[in-house]
Amino acid sequence: MWIVRLALRRPYTVATLCLVIAVLGGLSLSRLKVDVLPAIDIPVVAVVWNYPGLIAEEMEKRVITLTERAFSTTVGDIERLESQSINGIGIVKVYFQQGTDIGGALAQISSVCNAILRGMPPGITAPAIVSFNASNVPVAQLTLSGNGASEQQLFDYGLNFLRLRLFTIPGLA
Repeated sequence: MWIVRLALRRPYTVATLCLVIAVLGGLSLSRLKVDVLPAIDIPVVAVVWNYPGLIAEEMEKRVITLTERAFSTTVGDIERLESQSINGIGIVKVYFQQGTDIGGALAQISSVCNAILRGMPPGITAPAIVSFNASNVPVAQLTLSGNGASEQQLFDYGLNFLRLRLFTIPGLA
């Protein structure tokens, strides 16, 4: 209620204040950068160990724990670590602080993986190291279904006809 009294007592002050807010809002809006697909830097690296035949519990004990310990003590700028073990596969996701040089982080992770490879179970291969990039994530996905059509027929239709038609749309790749 006090704001109404102020507006009635000092109409020019309130009008000037509203005008200043509108001008500042317009200036801020004109300087706002808008992009359809903004550049997003996601500092995440996944390390995938593959050892066929090793059960998930053993993968965690013999591979993942050693990897997490080595990363946390050697690699810099780590925000957090996440891991998952399934039969024959162990995945360690390394989340870095914002602004971390991914190239340097990949080099550190690669050298640490090569160093700890000697302490891994015999027969394990070097891990696949994957850096996540927002530009690699699809914006849209398409699912095909059809009555009476087999999975192979749907795949062939999508690959040979639908995909070619989508590529002809400007701005779509």
